[in-house]
Amino acid sequence: MAYTATDKAISFFRPYSYTGTGSSTTKTDVGFTPDMAWGKNRANNQGHWIIDSVRGNGNYIGPNTTGAQNNDVGAYGFTSGGFTFPSGDAFFNGSGNGHIAWSWLMGGTAPSKTYTVKVVSDGGNKYRFDDFGTSAVTLDLQEGGTYTFDVSDSSMNSHPFVIGTAANGTEYSTGVTYKLDGVTKTYSQYTSGFSAATSRQLIITLAASAPALYYWCSAHSGMGGAINTNSTTGSSDFGGTGQSLVNANTTTGCSIVKYSGTGSAQSIGHGLGVVPNMMWIRRTDGTEDWAVYFKEHGGAGGSGVNYYQALNTTEKRSSNTNRFSVAPTSSAFTVNTHSAVNHSGGTHIAYCFANKPGFSKMGVYTGNGNSDGPFTYTGFKPSFVMYKGMEGSNAVDNWEIQDNARFNTDKRNPQNETLYPNLNNAEGVDTTDRMDFLSNGFKMRTNGSDYNGSGQQYIYMAFGQTIVGSNNVPATAY
Repeated sequence: MAYTATDKAISFFRPYSYTGTGSSTTKTDVGFTPDMAWGKNRANNQGHWIIDSVRGNGNYIGPNTTGAQNNDVGAYGFTSGGFTFPSGDAFFNGSGNGHIAWSWLMGGTAPSKTYTVKVVSDGGNKYRFDDFGTSAVTLDLQEGGTYTFDVSDSSMNSHPFVIGTAANGTEYSTGVTYKLDGVTKTYSQYTSGFSAATSRQLIITLAASAPALYYWCSAHSGMGGAINTNSTTGSSDFGGTGQSLVNANTTTGCSIVKYSGTGSAQSIGHGLGVVPNMMWIRRTDGTEDWAVYFKEHGGAGGSGVNYYQALNTTEKRSSNTNRFSVAPTSSAFTVNTHSAVNHSGGTHIAYCFANKPGFSKMGVYTGNGNSDGPFTYTGFKPSFVMYKGMEGSNAVDNWEIQDNARFNTDKRNPQNETLYPNLNNAEGVDTTDRMDFLSNGFKMRTNGSDYNGSGQQYIYMAFGQTIVGSNNVPATAY
């Protein structure tokens, strides 16, 4: 019996192929508005780029480089249904060049999130969210998002939680609903009846171009803090010891996480609700290697702590406790003191991924060194496979990617078109067969130290689609 977390995976992940025009171009046929995309000019030695909706349009980082985030002042980025690309830039839109943009949908334009609010004594009564360790923090909320503040805790009884355009005053009502014991109330009914109610909620759907806001107590001053209302995506997350900004898709197990480094070990909320299997982490305001966490770096059933690989190098699995030394949980991952993952005062971005049946699979396969290569079961037909030697005598080699948007012209196996995440090389087309994409996994069709060395272990990440019928309902068998 086939099972999938998503009835139509192409609505959440798609390798999107396009031909550059050299002129300012808008593409609206991706099938969704991406929150994250990784792209490459296939035809020449332009570098890779990753953009995401948390950092915002105009900002990109290169998987193959150590350089800080670049900013092109909004010349490219996401638009409804796809992308806008600049003119005269071969990096994104080289005239006549084939390009690829591996695209993910995370939380999208209308996320929904609930915060539990309590009052603590911290130099006076203060509000805290989700039992976070700091009071009266600045909240980051996304325009278009719907946020429920559960204020039912008994510590709140004398402290009606409200939102306004000024600290300690001026009610903000746009998109706001007040509920006591499940019944919608006016502002005055909510504040006057607050202490007598058992369940209490303030719900806000944040309007586009909403002003800067504040949360405060209608009865007492000095309890709350500021609210940033952002046109970029992501919402404050309190799942770790450090506050993070998260754009998450719990259905597909993918999230974007932005956080500030402290130089001391800290845990960071990732918003997935399950333990991530792989994370790519990069400092964006300085020169550092990428740090890739992989759950099976520690072996089958292991947690992957004390190991990492760098997305921008050929190195095999390396042991280093200064990056990851505590196993991630379903709410947070922990970064140690290394500046690549936790530079004091630095800004970091993490892309987190968890296995989801019928949509994504991350694991390890072992090469056999011959043309009848190993078959790797994913439970779906891959549309994207990235792989890299993890351990073995020849494991120092390139990361590699195959996908179904760059298939040879007859769209049949084998997959021969290869791009290298750690290199800016143009697309390589093998004269030997590389791999087949099958209905429930992928199979190597020749030998090579970078993908099928005898006895060598390789990590892989695959996205795809369980076989579905014409109505996009998953098949029951394959």
